[in-house]
Amino acid sequence: MIVSEARSGAAGSKDATGDARADGRADTTAGRPRRRQARGEARIAQLLKAAASVFCSTGYTAASTNAIAREAGVSPGTLYQFFPNKEAIAVELGDQLLERWRETYGAAFLPDNLALPLDQMLDATLDPLITFNCENPAFTVLMHGSEIPGVIIHEHDTLHTTMLSRVEAILGGYLPDTPPAEITRIATMIFILFKAGLDVIMAHEGEEREAYIRELKTVLLRYLEPLVGDRTLRTPSSAPAAAPPNGR
Repeated sequence: MIVSEARSGAAGSKDATGDARADGRADTTAGRPRRRQARGEARIAQLLKAAASVFCSTGYTAASTNAIAREAGVSPGTLYQFFPNKEAIAVELGDQLLERWRETYGAAFLPDNLALPLDQMLDATLDPLITFNCENPAFTVLMHGSEIPGVIIHEHDTLHTTMLSRVEAILGGYLPDTPPAEITRIATMIFILFKAGLDVIMAHEGEEREAYIRELKTVLLRYLEPLVGDRTLRTPSSAPAAAPPNGR
């Protein structure tokens, strides 16, 4: 689990938005929420769901613990029983989303998917990644904001590096004679195209979103097809696994 950099210190201090903590209400050990049986876990899930909604509607910087408590339908004092401040909430939510993102891209890059023809492979790998981001818009908010706790950004950057290495390994299987520097450039362009397309996709809904998903796949197919042609991936099962950072 991520260890928060936003430890709040003694009870009674205020978080970054000026919300006062209730004395003695929060267990601030390592900035993590206190776990208390099933009821406590359910309350934490409720608060994190509310935080995701508030972060998406107002942005991280403008969000406050009072707003999160209000969205969750609880008192600020109840929130402080589990989280010392907004930063701790963001770190816990970011930790959970990053773990689910690892699981998602791990499933997307299965060897069976990579052995498919290029157009089908793009469907099999991109669909779960796009779906995850559309279903979890708070992921984008927490991974790219300028005032997001640094530990989240660090974990995201580490994960990005791991994924880039995975894409490079896959490309190397298609293009075994291509110099490593060129493979890195191609992988980097794939990431840039995917991110730009994802931003547009998430800005739309319904049929328009589906249309932009098709456009993104078309762009990537037209970029990769001249490079890959009708080549098949060499030994996809031997491509290095996308091992989670920090040994997780």
